Amino acid sequence: MWVLVFFDLPTETKKERKIYADFRKKILQDGFAMFQFSIYLRHCSSMQNAEVHIKRVKKILPEKGHIGIMTITDKQFGMMEVFYGKKLAEPQNSPQQLELF
Repeated sequence: MWVLVFFDLPTETKKERKIYADFRKKILQDGFAMFQFSIYLRHCSSMQNAEVHIKRVKKILPEKGHIGIMTITDKQFGMMEVFYGKKLAEPQNSPQQLELF
């Protein structure tokens, strides 16, 4: 399961830039990685784990701006095609899930 966070926050004033930087810093601390400038993603082992991280993002939402949160399965993520210019990029591997007994 993958959680994607899309955001477009205002950055016109110094205060708005600080809010943007704080939001970005907090989602990075929660394990999200930058996919594109305003798109961050995180792999989760289950829907229950994804819900935990979604709740954390919702707790830190800024007052202004547009934020979207989406979950997709590993299979859906694997079907994505990513290009650098016209060159097809290597797909990002899903982290291995460990089983503990």
